[in-house]
Amino acid sequence: MTSSTLFTDAMALVRLDGDEHVASFAGELNEHWTIGPKVHGGAMLALCANAARLACGAPSDALQPVAVSASYLWAPDPGPMQLSTTIRKRGRRVGLVDVELNQGQRTAVRAVVTLGEPEHQAPPLLSFNPVVPLMTPEPPPGLEPIGPGHPMEHIVHLAHGCDIRPALTTLGPRSDGGPPVIEMWVRPKDAAPDVLFALLCGDVSAPVTFAVDRNGWAPTVQLTAYLRAVPADGWLRVICSCVQIGQDWFDEDHTVVDCEGRIVVQSRQLAMVPAR
Repeated sequence: MTSSTLFTDAMALVRLDGDEHVASFAGELNEHWTIGPKVHGGAMLALCANAARLACGAPSDALQPVAVSASYLWAPDPGPMQLSTTIRKRGRRVGLVDVELNQGQRTAVRAVVTLGEPEHQAPPLLSFNPVVPLMTPEPPPGLEPIGPGHPMEHIVHLAHGCDIRPALTTLGPRSDGGPPVIEMWVRPKDAAPDVLFALLCGDVSAPVTFAVDRNGWAPTVQLTAYLRAVPADGWLRVICSCVQIGQDWFDEDHTVVDCEGRIVVQSRQLAMVPAR
């Protein structure tokens, strides 16, 4: 039987046991939320964030994963998995939870999740938003989603569960020799974007190594994402950029903005350059 393509189903967890400090959850690494044969790193980061919320008795608007720092130890396959959580702090404004995502006897992801209240209602004192001047709230007419006939159809399986519309003109090398800047519009199918989906979008772009003609698998080693606001119902605009692509390592930054123009997620990751 084919598993559900819905993001909400992919994030579903069942509590197995635990107490006020330590808990474990069972879930599924969904076959549709993959890049090629491997589970998407942003999906695993979102699962870790969800386990931390549930361990602390969330979700609620007042307790969200405002920072998630994940280290990727190996790339698991789709299938059953477990999440183990340890609450390190229950503060008045800030909580801290350690999370391990395990498949079989191996730990695939180790994450530290900071819980707090995102500032989705209060206007910022200062904001430099690089997305709003470049991208409209909705994708331009004629911009095709990843799907049948799209050049990324057989790689980006996330498109089974969300509508992804990359601007193909931004994927390759820049004609002016500047740094790569990849633009895309994303939203889940049959649901409004929530905080977990916004965190996933902090890793949704194709690797910036496309700019130097390195197009293979680029495994993430470490990824940190900040949730700045709860997203409004509509398209999420994503800009992905980097500072340096080395021979072995590269950095990649995402800025995710909702349809109301608010920065909802910022992320930075360290990943490995694909082989030639």
